Amino acid sequence: MHILIAGAGIIGTACAHALLDEGHTVTLIDPDGSARRASGAPSAGNAGWIAHGDIMPLASPKMVLQAPRMLLDPLGPLAIRPAHLLALLPWLARLAWAARPSAVEASTRALVALQTRALPLWLARTRALGLDKHIHRRGGLYMLDTPASVDSARAEIRRQQQEGISVDLITADEARQLEPALRDVFAGAVFHADAAYISDPLWLTTALFDAALARGAVSRRAQVRALAADGKPALLTDDGVLEADAIVLATGIWSKQLAAGLGDLVPLDTERGYNVSFGGTTGLISRPVAFKDHGFVATALDSGLRIGGAVEFGGIKAAPNHKRTRALYDSANRFIAGLPAFESGELWMGFRPSLPDSLPVIGHSRASNRIIYAFGHGHLGMTQSHVTAALVADMIAQRSSEIDLKPFSAQRF
Repeated sequence: MHILIAGAGIIGTACAHALLDEGHTVTLIDPDGSARRASGAPSAGNAGWIAHGDIMPLASPKMVLQAPRMLLDPLGPLAIRPAHLLALLPWLARLAWAARPSAVEASTRALVALQTRALPLWLARTRALGLDKHIHRRGGLYMLDTPASVDSARAEIRRQQQEGISVDLITADEARQLEPALRDVFAGAVFHADAAYISDPLWLTTALFDAALARGAVSRRAQVRALAADGKPALLTDDGVLEADAIVLATGIWSKQLAAGLGDLVPLDTERGYNVSFGGTTGLISRPVAFKDHGFVATALDSGLRIGGAVEFGGIKAAPNHKRTRALYDSANRFIAGLPAFESGELWMGFRPSLPDSLPVIGHSRASNRIIYAFGHGHLGMTQSHVTAALVADMIAQRSSEIDLKPFSAQRF
């Protein structure tokens, strides 16, 4: 079949490869061609961690209780722009509903189904394309500030171990043996021995995009304005109407409006993430290090050190608030010795497309089973890209998938 993929970030590009595997003709539609760091695409500016061990949803009773205190700090790990609060209230209400113990358990089971398949599919794809040099497997650390944080981590560790995830609670001294640049201010750490990270998100997304073109995919620069489901599926773009046998919608945060045009009202919002990257700064740390009590990560990319994370709800139109980036850096400076000066870094802000139950939308549109959604991956788009692509290929082929797709349906809302 001829398949149009709207969106050429990591999700769309991964879908292109999975569909090329099955002999389809693929055209990628994106205004930028491929991901660009300057565009705010998470594919290009994320932390680069293939975080397959993260199986707990954002929503939880503990998070709901902590949120009001966190929101009082405009530079803290979770913030809401006042001008966006009214628009966000329905999303927050759904977040609270998703924090019910039964809902948390359901979301966790659905995440486990994706996450446990994520890394093997990443490794298989990069190996097949000769891109495995981009994948590093040195494990990952989650640093914990207090004894209470250590105690709180134990339950999550037990659940992860039950799912076959390699994870251990280690002492702060053991963590500093792995990463000597860490300061002596922690109570303990969680170590994921088989965690992986990538050379650089932009480098690898671009390499996968170029590999798709080399395999026969076509790239067309156009802005998608709407989708049509009457008759043959079509994209209405600023470059004309494009028809195909099937369409995959993978345009991140911009998928919300397009899905609404097909009758699917998906409560998608953007968790704006910030980072600062120090090109050429390598060797300070040797693996991703997350600071769990502060909501940010430092990653030793091949291109340099990147410090980023946190969550800001502010929509897609408000200008970046890089005071938040400075706050991330100042926190990192308390925890990591030898950081370059903040002023020498490159600043970035991007749009994570997020849903209240922490599950992406992977499934058919309401209007047509020949229009398939693949968006809303939040913090885990890079991680879940190739497992999402495998599920999309199953749907195109009208065959059963390894996992139950109901939890990811757009119609669950």
